[in-house]
Amino acid sequence: MHINLPDKRYYKIGEVAKAFGVNTSHIRFWENEFDILQPKKNKKGNRLFTQEDIKNLKLIFHLVKEKGFTLEGAKLKMKENPKKLKNNHEIIAHLENIKAELIDIKNQLS
Repeated sequence: MHINLPDKRYYKIGEVAKAFGVNTSHIRFWENEFDILQPKKNKKGNRLFTQEDIKNLKLIFHLVKEKGFTLEGAKLKMKENPKKLKNNHEIIAHLENIKAELIDIKNQLS
């Protein structure tokens, strides 16, 4: 899944939820369920997600929404071999970006 977020240091929860196509409550729920999600909070208590948080959210979204894992299944999968899983997911994301660029080029040539 290609997430369209501008390149910046912190993202508000509304921006993240919109990019993933889910409600903000969904993001907060995943934050409570998955230990790897630790967004910073400002003095008001607003969540601020970093690039690392976005990568982790992409992984969770991939496992739960795209692969159909239950939350418990996704947690177990992430604990089995987290480095390998993250690397595989990053490679897939990179290949999807390349595919999107190639499709763009194809459309421009047509």
